[in-house]
Amino acid sequence: MTVKILQFGTTGQLALELLRQAGQHDVEVTALSRAEGDLADPASAARLVRDHLPDLVVIAAAYTAVDLAETERDLARAVNALSPGAIAEACTQTGAALVNISTDYVFDGDGGAPYAEDAPTNPLNTYGTTKLEGELAVTAACARALNIRTSWVVSAHGKNFIKTMLRVAAAGNPLKVVDDQSGRPTSAADLAGFILSQAPRLAEAEAGDSLFGTVHFANSGEVTWRGFAEAIFAQALGPGAPVVVGQKTADYVTPARRPLRATMDLTRLEHVYGVKPRPWTEALADIVAELKTTA
Repeated sequence: MTVKILQFGTTGQLALELLRQAGQHDVEVTALSRAEGDLADPASAARLVRDHLPDLVVIAAAYTAVDLAETERDLARAVNALSPGAIAEACTQTGAALVNISTDYVFDGDGGAPYAEDAPTNPLNTYGTTKLEGELAVTAACARALNIRTSWVVSAHGKNFIKTMLRVAAAGNPLKVVDDQSGRPTSAADLAGFILSQAPRLAEAEAGDSLFGTVHFANSGEVTWRGFAEAIFAQALGPGAPVVVGQKTADYVTPARRPLRATMDLTRLEHVYGVKPRPWTEALADIVAELKTTA
């Protein structure tokens, strides 16, 4: 059966990868841009689900400006919480399954990492708070919904840490990177591949199936932001890599607080879905290779 997917988002890292890989799977994707499906308007977003009648909805768009969210709280809440909740209600009405993308920022990172899916949540900032609210709204409104928490998403396109580091290095600016925050980098391509590979199962599974609920997806391994930067330079620049000076989170003040170690446990991903993600270092090598071919 060809799975009809309604995708919210066309330009983000995950949205682009889903569209790039769709041809490798038995799916038919209708992707909505912000102009076509604005998550700032929950009622409109829900109406689109009822109009398209998909087998599976994937919310691959979000409000992700972590610092700006501290001053744009209403917009962040509409996009990250209210619209996913409204979409989930529409999925229940139409019989569609739902995939909602969430974040490791639902955890405070103060202890207990790696965090399992059922670990206590305690977001430190508005972004994390609105994403958690979205998770809860989705779960309450749709019994056939999957919240996928991910972290440190990177790819060869869009805005992300890899591209930022390479741009800063090319400009010859001094490099200071936080070295007391750690987590799991995630390849947008790997996350997209996981979602598309599970689409048939999700579209056919009944409420109560273990496929639904919450799962953590990230590449395996853990690293600090400084260590990640050093690995990027080693892969992309080799001997010409700049020196990366570490700094503490306390010395790098931002409007939004970040968790120090919100690393997620990946055990459920393997047990329920049979998926064991590759190391983040392997994913990084592929991203750097793609960047070199498009430079």
